[in-house]
Amino acid sequence: MSTTIPQRKITVVGAGYVGSTAAQLCAMKNLASEVVLIDILEGRPQGIALDLNQSAAVEGFGSQVIGTNDPKDTAGSDLFIVTAGVARKPGMSRSDLLAVNAKVIISVSEYIRNHSPEAFVIVVTNPLDSMVHLARVKTGFPGQRVMGMAGVLDSARFSWFIAQATKSSVVDVKAMVLGAHGDSMVPIPQYCTVNGITLKDLVDRASIEQMAQRTRTGGAEIVNLLKTGSAWYAPASASVAMAASILNDQKRMLPCACLLNGQYGLEGLYMGVPAILGARGVEKIVELPLDSDARILMQKTAGAVAADVQLMRDMKLL
Repeated sequence: MSTTIPQRKITVVGAGYVGSTAAQLCAMKNLASEVVLIDILEGRPQGIALDLNQSAAVEGFGSQVIGTNDPKDTAGSDLFIVTAGVARKPGMSRSDLLAVNAKVIISVSEYIRNHSPEAFVIVVTNPLDSMVHLARVKTGFPGQRVMGMAGVLDSARFSWFIAQATKSSVVDVKAMVLGAHGDSMVPIPQYCTVNGITLKDLVDRASIEQMAQRTRTGGAEIVNLLKTGSAWYAPASASVAMAASILNDQKRMLPCACLLNGQYGLEGLYMGVPAILGARGVEKIVELPLDSDARILMQKTAGAVAADVQLMRDMKLL
């Protein structure tokens, strides 16, 4: 049976491991007739695109992957997944990382604005919450069309740890992680279930906190194991899940970095919260009742994001 492929265009910015895997998933899921992979390194996106296209006969997908170094080839894209940037290296301060990746986001935002003014933008580049804030400012797009991928990834990590601890299938686990993408993220056990049974009824408090802490440091754990590089499969899967929900109007409730306008008592900040993603982008931010511990942690994580935004202002990036 043939598959009808939507005549639309997705651009993945950055042909590193996350970007190339995201492009592969977009193609294999037939999310768009054209998947553009752009990178500043000559030959890399072209080589990856050729390799992916040659896998189409085996995997049976009909999307075409185009590798390029020219921003003009991204023109008319319906959605961007922005993975470009550098990972934090030993000896690099947070302000160093901000400065380096901010320049990337500013450059990318310029050609998104100029060549694809109606596009949706999913930012994956770290520091996530401040980079998505910068992308919205520099594109000038409405907040509902610019969002950050973090909560889907963090919740997926929490789900895996819960499945292991409860000896259950991960497909039955629903987990929720809010807040900034980093050490101050806020796993929310009260909204975590295994086939509808709350986590607190399945494992003790100490085990929950151990899983929550492992989730907070989940990225660092993988970096330490790999020695060089960082996670890419789960981040790519998370960003493509968000893209699919928007492009296919799935209305999935997914935790992602959204622009808050009064929700959770916060104004003008991007933070990880549950949101309905559909054809209009962030169609609704879901405001959950939180216990006192979670509210305190949400204020703490908001402070970390606000500090990064102020740092960007001090550096004249905003």
